[in-house]
Amino acid sequence: MLRRTALAASSLLAASALLLASCSAGDSPAPTGTGEPDPDASVAIRLVLEPGNLDIRQTAGAALDQILVDNIYQGLVSRTPDQEIVPALASDFTVSDDGLTYTFTLREGVTFHDGRALTPQDVVWSLQTRKATAEWRDSARLANVATIAAEGQVITLTLTAPDSSLLWNLTGRAGIVLKEGDTVDYQTDANGTGPFVLEDWRQGDSITFARNDAYWGEAAGVGEVVFDYIPDNQAAMNAALAGEVDVVTGFDANLREQIEATGDFALVLGLSTDKGTLAFNQTEESLLADERVRQAIRQAIDHDALVEALGSGTTQFGPIPELDPGYEDLSDVAPYDPDAARELLADADAEDLELSLTIPSFYSTTIAQVLVSDLNEVGITLNVQSVDFSTWLTDVYTNKDYDLSFVLHTEARDFENWANPEYYFTYDNAEVQDLYAQSLAATDDAAAAELLAEAARIVSEDAGGDWLFTGASVVAVGANISGMPEDNVNERLNLAELAKSDG
Repeated sequence: MLRRTALAASSLLAASALLLASCSAGDSPAPTGTGEPDPDASVAIRLVLEPGNLDIRQTAGAALDQILVDNIYQGLVSRTPDQEIVPALASDFTVSDDGLTYTFTLREGVTFHDGRALTPQDVVWSLQTRKATAEWRDSARLANVATIAAEGQVITLTLTAPDSSLLWNLTGRAGIVLKEGDTVDYQTDANGTGPFVLEDWRQGDSITFARNDAYWGEAAGVGEVVFDYIPDNQAAMNAALAGEVDVVTGFDANLREQIEATGDFALVLGLSTDKGTLAFNQTEESLLADERVRQAIRQAIDHDALVEALGSGTTQFGPIPELDPGYEDLSDVAPYDPDAARELLADADAEDLELSLTIPSFYSTTIAQVLVSDLNEVGITLNVQSVDFSTWLTDVYTNKDYDLSFVLHTEARDFENWANPEYYFTYDNAEVQDLYAQSLAATDDAAAAELLAEAARIVSEDAGGDWLFTGASVVAVGANISGMPEDNVNERLNLAELAKSDG
């Protein structure tokens, strides 16, 4: 996902493949653990999709951000699961009233995992290199930054024009600080400043982090964390019940009774910005270039019934989820109405359509089943193509060779994709692009959010896509585990406060 011009799969590739969520997020309290915390404990966490490599500089994929950001790599600032921007390697920061000067005070006494000290020059080099090197993921997010300078421990960024998204971008890949001149092989190794160090990667099986005993902040509460990659939900539950894993992320809320039956686990439903997105190929030669056809598809889908069938999730109806700036309830734009859908198809002379749906194979089959059934009711035959993720990336994301596609977009504040006609959504509206540019240029957060809301309504009214649900973080947490993040675990999994009791 790249700001304004470049593409990025990281926002969508919900390869963590969380099922959705809503039973009402947060309706189960997280376990608090019993007994005394064991500082040397090992905690096994089930994840769904393993990254192909560990190079967070150049490789797309939410699977990398999920485990590496905050735990291994850090920036000047970070963000909490509820989207608050907080200091990280900077002890504090200020933004000038005109939005053109950002000042950060770098912490002293910070070291990288290889023992070398973090210096102000490392920060300057990291940000300058990222800005100047197109191969870096998210390099375009620093496009408005004119100069990056250090004086003592003070880092100053000056901008050519305001960018309301800059601080947020610095909490992600765009802001990661690396050691200048590092020779580490980022494909298979890592050297950051975070509370954990990379200990082992058994490709096709697991990734292990060990506590960083030289960490500048409060030490992690466990000795190691093992990420076990288990794509199948039933297999993950079996592993949990066999005592092989302590936490199961990406869980199916419909399996709640089974996972909680022994009392060893509790299902926790947290909030998220995961967007179950149905993309329409709107290129000129496509049957979906006609807005009436796209609107008909939206009104043919019973979103409430889909969420109920999944066992979790909330309806969304627009490109911005409730946790993000610019959210507005857009359910009035495309209410469920099969009769209206049939009329739209007839008006477009598009009755008895046959379309394909390309969907990664790790998603619940319920999604495709509901879509096939609902669209069939209005005369649309939907042929489902369940593919592996690499095929989806090639066919849909890169080549835009699809009719309809479903994927769970996990990254917060990613409306930019709807303002980028080169993105795989193929949505192109000059007014939306202008409103988005205005929102970036705003120096007031409320004004920026209002502009985003205006743009989002236009996208929904254009039937630029369909948003089937907002997912939630569905996590099965062991009774002896505390400090496990609950919200937005598909996007970021900060494990600094994780603990495991000995009882």
